[in-house]
Amino acid sequence: MTLKKTLELVRGFRKDDNSTPLVLMGYYNPIYIYGVDKFLVDAKTAGVDGLIIVDLPPEEDTELCIPAMKAGLNFIRLATPTTDDKRLPAVLANTSGFVYYVSITGITGAATPDVSQVIAAVRRIKRYTDLPVAVGFGVRTAEQAAAIAAGADGVVVGSALVNALKASLGPNDKATAKTATAVVSLVAELARGVRSARAGTQREQV
Repeated sequence: MTLKKTLELVRGFRKDDNSTPLVLMGYYNPIYIYGVDKFLVDAKTAGVDGLIIVDLPPEEDTELCIPAMKAGLNFIRLATPTTDDKRLPAVLANTSGFVYYVSITGITGAATPDVSQVIAAVRRIKRYTDLPVAVGFGVRTAEQAAAIAAGADGVVVGSALVNALKASLGPNDKATAKTATAVVSLVAELARGVRSARAGTQREQV
């Protein structure tokens, strides 16, 4: 896979859908090699809405964050369980779109988040920003998604979808007739969990 191919996928998606937000998540090196100015122009033209670049801290905002925001792209920053109150304002300073809260320490998909701790962390972050807070890492089931959605603005799922896709592949890791259904079914299940939590929250507010 290349960054050029990724932008081609975005352009293809935009032919049929011009409203669903698209956020690219990755590392700075491919963008640096591509050329920051060229990338920002091409990404905006392709239909990208925002970027999550996990290895650029706030101290490096002039590298990509500020230019991206000037180009009309949201720059979404990650906060983690180790982001304390002293560090948080710096993390949020030039963040736009939403805040991505990493619910666990470690690698994605390797552990299950503690929902009570996640909700407490989201409340703490919201003391410093009006941006929506989406929670990711370790979410695999509709029940987990629902529990987190009760206290957050969004739920991010990645590894569970990769695992569902992987389990559906045939010989030589080729897609089968089950692949699309496996992924779509999991997305639908997770979405139902999130929506059930939203409905419950709205009833409580009423």
